Order: sequence, then structure tokens, then C-alpha cells
Amino acid sequence: MRSTSATLLVAGALCSGGTTILTAQKPAATTEGFGLGYSDLGPTLGLGGLGSGGLSFGGRFEKALKALPNLGNGVLALQISANYYHYSADFLTVNYGFTYIPIGATANYHIHVSNPKFDPFVGAGIGYTIVSTTYTGSSGSGAYFIGRGGLRYYMKSGLALYGDVGAGASTVNLGVMFRMSGGK
Repeated sequence: MRSTSATLLVAGALCSGGTTILTAQKPAATTEGFGLGYSDLGPTLGLGGLGSGGLSFGGRFEKALKALPNLGNGVLALQISANYYHYSADFLTVNYGFTYIPIGATANYHIHVSNPKFDPFVGAGIGYTIVSTTYTGSSGSGAYFIGRGGLRYYMKSGLALYGDVGAGASTVNLGVMFRMSGGK
């Protein structure tokens, strides 16, 4: 119960923190789309990836770092992600629980498209999963590879639907991103 409360608290903080930052910023003249200087933050819901812990709560932060005019006018960005999984199970007369907290960094290439409402990207990176358990066996903490493809769809200035698929902490992540700064 305590871990569920902590998860809800983190998810709420991500939502309210992104909204507070969003409202404190003045929108640029043209605020749609992903471009140099852009950054956003938002909560995600992860599906699949860790045995019986198939549902996670987490968040994403991303910052555009470099325009790549020689690579199709794309943009290179750094994304930081974190997720939280917890599940319990029974084996014979023993009850045990597992908590997974994967934290990762990904270099994303944002593909230039003519419609600024769409922001497709591909990325690769590395992460570290912190594992704790009530069972007295090994923890299983360690590094992992991240490979993903994704898309943002801008609903309005400063607000985008987010989705990614691939290898890493979750198979599928869905969320809402709040613009913090920049853009095309």
C-alpha cells in the first residue's frame, strides 16, 4: 500500500510540475513542433516488459540539443526516463514482492516532417534497473540497452500526446508531454 501511495505521489508531482512550468513560460511566436531548444516533461504509463509487473508509472524529460542539417534536417535530443513497477506473488506458503525502478538516458534522432503536429523519433541508450525484493535471493539490479521508436502528436501549443515502443524498461509507453521551452 505504501509503494502505491508513493507511485501516485510521483505521478502527481510530474503532472503538476510540468503544468506549473508550462504556465510560467511565455509561448514563442510559433510554438508547434519539435526544434532546437525544445524541452518537455510529462508522465507516462508503461505496458509490458517485466514479468508480472506489466504496468508501470513513470515520466520522461527531453531536451533538443543539436540541429542536424546534414542528416535530413533532423534534431538530436537527450531523453531521461524513469519508471516504477511493483508486483507481489505467492509460491507455496511464501509471499514475496518485487519493485523495479528502471532509469535510462537515450539519444533520440527526431525525423524532420513537413507537418509540425507530428514528431517521429528513434533512439538508443542505456539504463540501469534498481531491483528490490522481500525475497532473500539476489536483487537482479543491472544495466540494460534501450532501443525505441516513438511519436509526439501536438494537440495544441505546449501539449502533446506521447507514445514509444521498443526495448528497455517497458515495451509500450503512453503519456502526455508538457512543453517547458523552445520549439520551431
